[in-house]
Amino acid sequence: MEQSLIASRIDDACKICNNSSFPKFVGFLRAEETAIAESVAQKLCCRHLFYGGYSNAERVFFGVFPDWCEEPSQIFPITAFTFTFRPVDKLTHREVLGSLMSLGIKRETVGDILIEEGRAVVFVTSEVAPFIKSQLTKISRVGVDISEGYVGNLPGQSGFLDLSHTVASARLDCVVAALAGVSRKTATEYIEQKLVTLGSVCCEKTTLMVQNGDKISIRSKGKFLIEKIDEKTRKGRLIIKAKKYI
Repeated sequence: MEQSLIASRIDDACKICNNSSFPKFVGFLRAEETAIAESVAQKLCCRHLFYGGYSNAERVFFGVFPDWCEEPSQIFPITAFTFTFRPVDKLTHREVLGSLMSLGIKRETVGDILIEEGRAVVFVTSEVAPFIKSQLTKISRVGVDISEGYVGNLPGQSGFLDLSHTVASARLDCVVAALAGVSRKTATEYIEQKLVTLGSVCCEKTTLMVQNGDKISIRSKGKFLIEKIDEKTRKGRLIIKAKKYI
């Protein structure tokens, strides 16, 4: 979506929620669209949340909620599908997305696509879920079985790799450089190119301060959970304790 369009849709959603006292949703959003949505929602002081069907999702719904709504993450109109196939039949993200798009649905109705050997888990809007379930029997030339929901860990979300780094500052550019194993200059370029998200929000400010519990996603480099970033070495450098999703 164009920037002006996404800003307008978020503005409308907030106003409708305020006038009707019912939740309103917009999604799925890319990282750069999420940043726009966050900016608009903050200006309007909306009670909002980003959610993509599971924690740390890359493509997320924007939801705005009235005060009476106690657990908003439970009512997002998102459906998860599990596609199972023979392990020898290798499928890619592009093939899964292509098969979904061939049904004539819009890209914004499809969230994250997570794939492993013999299984793919896909998040879609609940509105198109029945149509997908009734129509999709093959991905590329591979026959698949489809079921609603998923069991166990999501593909690519089964564990963590413990990391430890030292940085001069808790600034986002310093932390991204350490986590991605690149120079600070390259980390700055990642941030400016909208390749970095903090939580579910795309970040463009290198000076943003990272805190304990933050989740950082660096496109092509992975997803990270900051466990602790407030201890110092004898020379005054900060110690980062983090986990990388594997």
